[in-house]
Amino acid sequence: MTVPRKARWLLLLIPIVAIFAWYRWGRTPPPTRWLGYADADYVKIGPTSLGQLTNLHVARGDAVAAGAALFDQNDDNERAARDQAQATAEQQREMLADIAAAGRPAEIEQARSNLVDMQAAYDSLKRDMERAIKLLPSGAGTRQSAEQLTDQTKSAREHVAAAQAKLDLIQDTTGRAHAITAQTAAVKAAHAALVAAQWKLDQRHVSAPAAGLIAETYSRPGETVAAGSPVIALLPPTNILVRFFVSEPDLALVKTGDVIRVACDSCPPDLTARISFIATQSEYTPPVIYSETARATLVFMVEAHPDPARLPRLKPGQPVDVLPASTMVAK
Repeated sequence: MTVPRKARWLLLLIPIVAIFAWYRWGRTPPPTRWLGYADADYVKIGPTSLGQLTNLHVARGDAVAAGAALFDQNDDNERAARDQAQATAEQQREMLADIAAAGRPAEIEQARSNLVDMQAAYDSLKRDMERAIKLLPSGAGTRQSAEQLTDQTKSAREHVAAAQAKLDLIQDTTGRAHAITAQTAAVKAAHAALVAAQWKLDQRHVSAPAAGLIAETYSRPGETVAAGSPVIALLPPTNILVRFFVSEPDLALVKTGDVIRVACDSCPPDLTARISFIATQSEYTPPVIYSETARATLVFMVEAHPDPARLPRLKPGQPVDVLPASTMVAK
């Protein structure tokens, strides 16, 4: 029996409609997945002032500990300035000690000896004066002699008082308070200059601020390096991050602080990272993201930092897939 043409078309259309309905409503949608790559925040280390590079203690690829020597600059001028500041600080301290001291031992001993001599001379004249006065009634002595001895005794007493005052002055520092205050300030200024000079000298010898990998060296010994110009690029392990790109409809699936799963050829199945930044402006998918479906899509860049305790050897530029944490593989 011949099947009518309309029936034949109907028989062909039914499986097509069924396949379309399954594709549209029946199939399981693929899991959400974003494309990204590993990246790094390098620490660019350079000198604080212009100078010639004399030593480079590391090479590209070296692993260094925090505080390890990286490079040196010529420090002749800084060392001389430090030595001069050190000598000046020592001089100012000695001057303060001299002003604040009660007096040199030799000066004090000399003043004490002078006082003893003056006191002895006064005692001798006083005895002579008393004898001369006693002899006046008997006529054995003259009034002129008694008066002369009296005047000499008074003068000797004044000399004793002056010697005592000089000794007291040498032993006492209360009259030099202003001079001591001024010299104390000079000592502090000299010490501050010494600290500054030592800091400048220390900056000529640069060490690693953190443990990490020497990613690049930009200068060689003998070259003159300007202040702030990088000599070394250091990559601490904690500075490795993941950058991935989310389309506008998927923005609701991510927010700062969320945990996401990171997948790559060398990544453990349970590697996670925490989102630390979401761009506020869209951009075209960067050329490093190779995807036919996303190459012309406006996306938002997202940054996430893996747990440093479980950070694998991700290499900057290595492609990765990023998935929501709900797709984590169960242990």
